[in-house]
Amino acid sequence: MTATGPIPYHVTAGAHSAQVATSDILLWVALPYVVIAVFVLGHIWRYRYDKFGWTTRSSQLYESRLLRIGSPLFHFGILVVLLGHIGGLVIPKSWTTAVGIGEHAYHVTAVALGTVAGFCTLVGLAILIYRRRTVGPVFSATTRNDKAMYAVLTLVIVLGLSATVAANTVGGGYDYRETVSPWFRSVFYLRPRAESMAGVPILFRLHALSALLLFTIWPFTRLVHMLTAPLGYLTRPYIVYRSRDTALGQRPPRRGWEPLP
Repeated sequence: MTATGPIPYHVTAGAHSAQVATSDILLWVALPYVVIAVFVLGHIWRYRYDKFGWTTRSSQLYESRLLRIGSPLFHFGILVVLLGHIGGLVIPKSWTTAVGIGEHAYHVTAVALGTVAGFCTLVGLAILIYRRRTVGPVFSATTRNDKAMYAVLTLVIVLGLSATVAANTVGGGYDYRETVSPWFRSVFYLRPRAESMAGVPILFRLHALSALLLFTIWPFTRLVHMLTAPLGYLTRPYIVYRSRDTALGQRPPRRGWEPLP
């Protein structure tokens, strides 16, 4: 038996077993759990040892014109994309059918919104990368982690958009909720179904693998800010500012530096 040959692997969806390639077990069983471990432990390590680095590293002070265009496009687009992925991967197909949402209606809505949101995200990201490369101070503040994060994020978005467009233009459409979604949920059930990913189109598989790569580097980039909220600002006390008053015995200001009335 070769390293890539089929080996016996129990199929959790039924009471029978199937032959699943070793490569599929490594990619769709072992790798996801490694990524989850790195994601969780990486955030714990980052919060414990790099609290001051847990930030967006905002560069708005350096340049704001391109940022005002690219940032809203990217953030609103990626928000819709994330919501669409949560709905498609987490919510079973039977649930949407039970509430009266047919497969055709779901497919048309998901493809339309996903395509528009994907293009908005890609255009916004392109503007942000252009800004970071062409504006001197912003480029100087760009770290190697930032460059790696932008490269992987672009790869994930391009592959996801390509898979959506290719499946619904070249092909006759592809229902990933029959294959990718059950595999995704099975990972968190601790009963991973590698066989569900065996016949998935290559672009969808590459998109899933690139997403796993993104989650692997996530804790070590500025993306950590997505998992935090400034709740402390709601209870933080006011900051009191006091002006210098010469009547309190302080040294009077020099001539020409007197405060305006």
